[in-house]
Amino acid sequence: MNKLKTTLLILGSTLLMSACNDDDDPVSPMPVPPAPPAPPAMTEVRVIHASPDAPAVNILANGAAVEALAGLDYQAASGLLSLDAGEYTFVVDALLPGDQTASVITVEAMLEGEKEYNVLAVGDTASIEALLVVNDNTDVTEGNVRAQVVHAAPDAPTVDVYVTAVDADIEAEQPLATLAFKDFTPQVEIAAGDYQIRITPAGTKTVVFDSGSVTLSAGADLLISATENVATGMSPVKLLVADGSSSSKIMDVNTPAEVRAIHGIADAPAVDVLALPFDAAGVLLFDGAPFKGVTDYLAVEATDYILTVVADADNNVVAIDDVNLSLEAGVRYTALANNTLANADLDTIIDDGRRVATAALVRIFHASQATPGVDIYVTADGEIDNVDPAFTNVEYSTDMLAETGYVSLAAGDYVVTVTPTGTKTKAIETGVLSLEVNKIYTAIAVDGDMAGDAPQLILADDFIN
Repeated sequence: MNKLKTTLLILGSTLLMSACNDDDDPVSPMPVPPAPPAPPAMTEVRVIHASPDAPAVNILANGAAVEALAGLDYQAASGLLSLDAGEYTFVVDALLPGDQTASVITVEAMLEGEKEYNVLAVGDTASIEALLVVNDNTDVTEGNVRAQVVHAAPDAPTVDVYVTAVDADIEAEQPLATLAFKDFTPQVEIAAGDYQIRITPAGTKTVVFDSGSVTLSAGADLLISATENVATGMSPVKLLVADGSSSSKIMDVNTPAEVRAIHGIADAPAVDVLALPFDAAGVLLFDGAPFKGVTDYLAVEATDYILTVVADADNNVVAIDDVNLSLEAGVRYTALANNTLANADLDTIIDDGRRVATAALVRIFHASQATPGVDIYVTADGEIDNVDPAFTNVEYSTDMLAETGYVSLAAGDYVVTVTPTGTKTKAIETGVLSLEVNKIYTAIAVDGDMAGDAPQLILADDFIN
């Protein structure tokens, strides 16, 4: 019995000591948190607008508008945008009249990391599609330039592309590549320096595009798209150069400017327009242009000129003297004579000759010096009593003619009504104008034929063509 008590006492003491020892054990270390997930793989995307008759576009990625790609217009490329690798649906929305949009291209793609994806909108609007050009995202070798050429001009034939030393004899050269529409070269590295890019119909040495001397800088990584030329000159293409952050254009070295004249001075006779290039012989640009006359565009060398407007019947009678005019290659200009014979002005206006397949482009000028500020209405039937003007308080200016800019309208019948600002009194009403998409319409409000007459419109471009 005593032996049993002693055993129990020893056992209890042992358990108690064990419990006390457990309380004195050091605290177990905190668990180590898991390593953070690796950052997602990144990829780069660039969008290029190469559809010659398509309007400006917005780009959506997985249903969200990409701000950096808003309003991308023809012959423009975005910078390279960094995106998480993964599955994407890209939608190209064309910008239509009336702030409307229409989805014209949908591209579904699994974007891999460390890649460069170039999405080109190519073809005319009726057959527009996406051309995908994918490259590995790697560095350019030091001292070199890397370039890739894409044939993105739908109306151009299969071509040979030459990249040579400046002024090299093309007869002795071999083409870098032969490309049909939508073909593209691999990325090619060459030493940085000055080069000449020439394009010929495949199998010939007949040059239809000549860049002249072009400097390609070390480290540049270029995507060069041959796009359809919608400006001046005979070359069928213009090169769009995307460098990763922006884009620029290279035109044929022989590209001219184009200029036309519009006679908007009511009390002036028919006139001749003379041009004197600096340090060169003068030329007669336009002969016998009558009041309200609109000449055809004339291709001229892109240089600096002095213009003089004289009476057609007697060139000693000078209406406008010594107007400096600098013309740039690839640009169309209108020289618009306005005001009165005693205070004649010659305004130079830059014209946009690109027609789009989704809208009629309408542009209206206020060039009537006898008419105060006006409101301009564009309606379906000419009824303006309960309609707000499309343009308000457009005033005549001797500094720079007031204009509406190019306004996109849906195809249809319209009436243009001009009233003194703040009134519904009709100073000009056109009657019904049937406007078509893919056309440009220009109207210039000028003085009436005689002093005191109501103003009238000179119609140009597709109003008369």
